[in-house]
Amino acid sequence: MKKTFDLIDLDCANCARKMEDAIKKLDGVSDANVSFMTQKMTVEADDSRFDAIMKEVVKCVRRVEPDCEIVLK
Repeated sequence: MKKTFDLIDLDCANCARKMEDAIKKLDGVSDANVSFMTQKMTVEADDSRFDAIMKEVVKCVRRVEPDCEIVLK
């Protein structure tokens, strides 16, 4: 499953790269892209565990940028 999410308060491109690298290392994630310019994040992960994986993605994002929010749809 591949989904795109809006990000709020992503402060810099370096933080976006750190988030992307951390998300790609998560078990079940096949690809991830975090764009500072568009303030969007795309995550491609295992369909059957997508919700659980997204909880881990949120933790990764908060570790790098505590003020950044993911708009979960």
